[in-house]
Amino acid sequence: MARILVVDDEEGIRELVAEVLEGEGHEVVRASDGEQALRALDAGAFAALVTDMRMPGIDGLELVRRARAALPDLEILVLTAHGTIETAVEAIKLGAREYLQKPLRSPAELRLVMARALEHRALALGRERERVLDQDGLPDLSYGDPAMRPVLDAIAKVAPTAANVLLLGESGSGKTLFARAIHARSRVASGPFVALNCAALPAQLLESELFGHEKGAYTGAHAQRRGRIELAEGGTFFLDEIGELSPELQAKLLRVVEERAFERVGGSRSLRADVRWIAATHHDLRSAIAAGRFREDLYHRLAVFPVRIPALRERPRDVIPLAEALLVSVVRELGRPPLELGASAKAAIVEHPWPGNVRELRNALERGAIVTGQSVLEAEALGIERRSGPPHPLTNAPALASKKLEAIEHEAIERALAQHDGNRKRAAEQLGIGLRTLYDKLRRHGLGEGP
Repeated sequence: MARILVVDDEEGIRELVAEVLEGEGHEVVRASDGEQALRALDAGAFAALVTDMRMPGIDGLELVRRARAALPDLEILVLTAHGTIETAVEAIKLGAREYLQKPLRSPAELRLVMARALEHRALALGRERERVLDQDGLPDLSYGDPAMRPVLDAIAKVAPTAANVLLLGESGSGKTLFARAIHARSRVASGPFVALNCAALPAQLLESELFGHEKGAYTGAHAQRRGRIELAEGGTFFLDEIGELSPELQAKLLRVVEERAFERVGGSRSLRADVRWIAATHHDLRSAIAAGRFREDLYHRLAVFPVRIPALRERPRDVIPLAEALLVSVVRELGRPPLELGASAKAAIVEHPWPGNVRELRNALERGAIVTGQSVLEAEALGIERRSGPPHPLTNAPALASKKLEAIEHEAIERALAQHDGNRKRAAEQLGIGLRTLYDKLRRHGLGEGP
């Protein structure tokens, strides 16, 4: 997740924006004016800035000018009230990414705009949050665990073809990383890689994000906008959490995949969609088909070549090499000095069941890199609980059997629920997993039903 500075002299607006972004897992620093914001930017590394335009002293326009001059990689979003649109346009000319009108129409709009900005930043910097690739486009890890060999072999075979790929696996298991690996070895590697999480947006915004819209297509559509499918032309379109698509959008997507044609929302002109499709889900789509929640024809179009990504607990030999590679990426992103994993951190990482998989591991490493003041990262900085008893010998990592890890996961979920008096949202946050993933695990472990 990113570190974001939110600047507004109105406390209510400032807190609203901060709460929405913190709800997405971002670290938010607040500032009430331009001078305070500049001091914050001088003192720490930030991925993005959200600023109001009208403020006493240093106004938003001057803040944008100074921030852009000092921090070329900073993503900037501006908030503007009615009557200050011209100023917001001037801010965009100075380097702001987009502007949002106050009052905000919906938290989803802010989440969407920020996600686009951070995605652009990651691409511009040449790295993704989970990207650890070698020159051939495959993960830059030895993958000593036998569970990963079939995955790497499958990717090497399918990547050079034009076949659509369906990646299966638990949330946070690294499906985005492997989608990028396929793209990097594909015929369209020189084209764009465009990703969209279908679970992140409500249906109306998701349709517009997929297909784009014409000016006036709906309230708030002030200008024509190209969708993600259009942006992926000549490259790869990665649809994450495809199982979350509504039946209506499934039907529209089927036509695009079959006919390679679509229209923008509110438009009538047919556009081409020459893209390579990669989809991913943590759901059992065959069960969803049987229950009438997912179209069988769309499934067969997308699942030409299915690949299952093992959960992190199923490949224990890889957890330390993966943690070391991710730590390099984390400290670079945070602008911190290099860090090494200490013996206690390695032992804690090996022992932990990682119900949130690679995403949870990266979150723990990011937290540890922020907290520690040492050059060696030890267990206490990671914020994960270790089991009682002597340290686990790292050489015995392969001996962590699947059933034993299932029991550890069961215990971790029970403990998180107990600590938060049964509040599932807070328990999921502590575990580093999404609420939907927690519901799936509750059912699997017999700990209760979903919502």
